[in-house]
Amino acid sequence: MDPVPPGAAGEPSLVAARLRALRRRAGLTLEAAAGRVGLSPAHLSRLETGRRQPSLPVLLGLARTYGTTVSGLLGEAVPDPDPVVRAGEAEARRSGGWTYWEAGAPGRAMQALRVRVPHGDGQDELVRVHPGEEWLHVLRGRLRLRLGDAEHLLGEGDSAHFDSLTPHRLGAVTASGVELLFVHTLLRSAGTELCLGAIRR
Repeated sequence: MDPVPPGAAGEPSLVAARLRALRRRAGLTLEAAAGRVGLSPAHLSRLETGRRQPSLPVLLGLARTYGTTVSGLLGEAVPDPDPVVRAGEAEARRSGGWTYWEAGAPGRAMQALRVRVPHGDGQDELVRVHPGEEWLHVLRGRLRLRLGDAEHLLGEGDSAHFDSLTPHRLGAVTASGVELLFVHTLLRSAGTELCLGAIRR
């Protein structure tokens, strides 16, 4: 393992304590946290007790998992993100015919998006399966949500909250498309990647 960089609050005992505290704050077991980073639970336990020192790639993975930065793991002061997202500042991104706007602050344990799903784009035939929980709320239009073998039709004002390991499909019923507010608990590397999830036909 690479040593923790000296100087930047890099004493292994302090880093270990932060790793343990951040994991508990995230509500993750050793097994769950280790699985997200690609470590064994025993290895993560040794990092949390200071018996091993994490390499930079491991620090990066843990920082993403716990919603912080490597600097935060090492104890350096990290400014809090702006809690307010202004409507005019949200940049539209597109993927697979869907349009996304960030509706939450970056670096948090939840991702919030406003999503526009067009009608008849074929996306409702794509099955999504990925870790985490999803909550969605229909702002405009009607949505077809397939969860496992069940099908639900949601209108404006309706919401759904489900485990996203359940195979699910989303599609617009309304000809003009549907607009959703979408929240996911899994940290992401790219705004659209999370909402699309691991797609399987």
